[in-house]
Amino acid sequence: MHEFYHGSLIFLAGLALLTFISGFWITNPYGRHMTPGQRFTLPALPAWLIFESPQVWAFTITFWWLADDPSAVQLALYALWQSHYIYRAIIYPLRTHKRGKRFPVSGVVFGFLFNALNGFVNAYAVVHAPHLIQTWFADPRFLIGLAVAVVGWWINFQADSILIGLRDDGSDGYKIPQGGLFRWVSSANYSGEIMLWCGWALMSWTAAGLIFALFTIAKLGPRALSHHRWYRATFADYPAQRKALIPGLL
Repeated sequence: MHEFYHGSLIFLAGLALLTFISGFWITNPYGRHMTPGQRFTLPALPAWLIFESPQVWAFTITFWWLADDPSAVQLALYALWQSHYIYRAIIYPLRTHKRGKRFPVSGVVFGFLFNALNGFVNAYAVVHAPHLIQTWFADPRFLIGLAVAVVGWWINFQADSILIGLRDDGSDGYKIPQGGLFRWVSSANYSGEIMLWCGWALMSWTAAGLIFALFTIAKLGPRALSHHRWYRATFADYPAQRKALIPGLL
């Protein structure tokens, strides 16, 4: 098990690097970047439920299989992970207007495998981290990481709500999002998600948490730039002051 964990970390670190490099050349063809008549797709709602769900059960199975007597800190990290992914894997897709949308089968397969492996390594890391004892609650890394994660989650949730609200009138097309962090960036939802997992990496202080944060940046950073170019090419009145991901910088 220990060897599999370390091998998985190396694999995920390499995948993060490959994802970052390829992201500047290839934009994953889902959402607004799908091409008309794209083949090998599934309905978006069940697709989302399938590929996100491993983060819930892989983390849960690994955690409770390996944790004989989890500390309060480990239980808190478990609860935070589960709270986010129950929202992300179940509540979020049910909130969206994804009925009638499609999602590539390749994305579902990749997402399922990655999320299962990522859930495993993060749960394994939390269970075996010797520093995650009662005193860790007062450690600056935990406190700062928790604050960053909570702010990131709120930005992400608010951005989700704004994007979902754009289709409350029953329309199916894309519009310019307004409000929240969208006042300054094109991909506020990605900004929030990156903050969330950077906070997790800090508060858990594990190699698995760090690699997941780097993978999130590697995946969403280039995609945010693609979104930004798409918005500017699609809408003549798109706000010129907006950046792609980081207010005032990028």
